[in-house]
Amino acid sequence: MPWYRFQPTGTPPYNIGNLAFYGPPQAIPPSCISQKKYLCAIQADDTGGQPILTFALGIEIATAINSGIDSTNVKLRNTATI
Repeated sequence: MPWYRFQPTGTPPYNIGNLAFYGPPQAIPPSCISQKKYLCAIQADDTGGQPILTFALGIEIATAINSGIDSTNVKLRNTATI
Protein backbone atom coordinates (compact mmCIF):
# COMPACT_ATOMS: atom_id res chain seq x y z
CA MET A 1 0.00 0.00 0.00
CA PRO A 2 1.31 3.48 -0.78
CA TRP A 3 1.90 6.29 1.72
CA TYR A 4 0.20 9.69 1.49
CA ARG A 5 1.58 12.83 3.16
CA PHE A 6 -1.10 14.91 4.92
CA GLN A 7 -0.68 18.48 3.59
CA PRO A 8 -3.54 20.62 4.89
CA THR A 9 -3.98 24.25 3.92
CA GLY A 10 -5.98 27.06 5.46
CA THR A 11 -6.91 27.45 9.11
CA PRO A 12 -7.23 24.53 11.57
CA PRO A 13 -9.03 22.41 12.49
CA TYR A 14 -8.32 20.23 9.46
CA ASN A 15 -10.67 17.53 8.21
CA ILE A 16 -8.67 14.31 7.74
CA GLY A 17 -11.45 13.10 5.45
CA ASN A 18 -10.73 15.83 2.88
CA LEU A 19 -8.84 13.97 0.13
CA ALA A 20 -7.52 17.29 -1.26
CA PHE A 21 -5.23 17.47 1.80
CA TYR A 22 -3.29 14.32 0.81
CA GLY A 23 -0.27 14.42 -1.49
CA PRO A 24 0.48 11.93 -4.25
CA PRO A 25 1.13 8.27 -3.39
CA GLN A 26 4.68 7.39 -2.31
CA ALA A 27 6.31 3.98 -2.06
CA ILE A 28 8.41 4.98 0.97
CA PRO A 29 6.94 6.59 4.10
CA PRO A 30 7.88 10.27 4.42
CA SER A 31 10.10 11.35 7.27
CA CYS A 32 8.10 13.01 10.02
CA ILE A 33 9.60 15.18 12.76
CA SER A 34 9.35 13.91 16.33
CA GLN A 35 7.07 15.23 19.12
CA LYS A 36 4.18 13.37 17.61
CA LYS A 37 1.03 15.52 17.89
CA TYR A 38 -0.41 15.92 14.39
CA LEU A 39 -1.13 13.72 11.39
CA CYS A 40 1.85 13.50 9.02
CA ALA A 41 1.09 10.60 6.68
CA ILE A 42 -1.10 7.56 6.22
CA GLN A 43 -0.65 4.25 4.46
CA ALA A 44 -3.82 3.26 2.63
CA ASP A 45 -5.16 1.41 -0.36
CA ASP A 46 -5.20 3.55 -3.48
CA THR A 47 -7.96 4.52 -5.88
CA GLY A 48 -7.03 6.81 -8.74
CA GLY A 49 -4.01 8.23 -6.90
CA GLN A 50 -5.94 9.03 -3.72
CA PRO A 51 -6.15 7.14 -0.44
CA ILE A 52 -9.19 5.09 0.49
CA LEU A 53 -10.15 6.29 3.97
CA THR A 54 -11.85 3.38 5.70
CA PHE A 55 -13.58 3.45 9.08
CA ALA A 56 -10.79 1.25 10.50
CA LEU A 57 -8.13 3.66 9.23
CA GLY A 58 -10.03 6.57 10.78
CA ILE A 59 -9.97 4.78 14.14
CA GLU A 60 -6.24 4.07 13.71
CA ILE A 61 -5.60 7.77 12.95
CA ALA A 62 -7.59 8.88 16.01
CA THR A 63 -5.82 6.37 18.25
CA ALA A 64 -2.37 7.46 17.02
CA ILE A 65 -3.15 11.16 17.53
CA ASN A 66 -4.65 10.59 21.00
CA SER A 67 -1.73 8.42 22.14
CA GLY A 68 1.02 10.38 20.37
CA ILE A 69 2.41 7.12 18.98
CA ASP A 70 2.86 6.18 15.31
CA SER A 71 1.10 3.02 14.17
CA THR A 72 1.48 0.64 11.26
CA ASN A 73 -0.45 2.89 8.88
CA VAL A 74 -0.18 6.31 10.57
CA LYS A 75 2.83 8.61 11.07
CA LEU A 76 2.66 11.74 13.22
CA ARG A 77 4.66 15.02 13.29
CA ASN A 78 5.16 17.99 15.60
CA THR A 79 3.30 20.67 13.58
CA ALA A 80 -0.18 20.84 12.08
CA THR A 81 1.15 21.82 8.63
CA ILE A 82 4.34 21.10 6.72
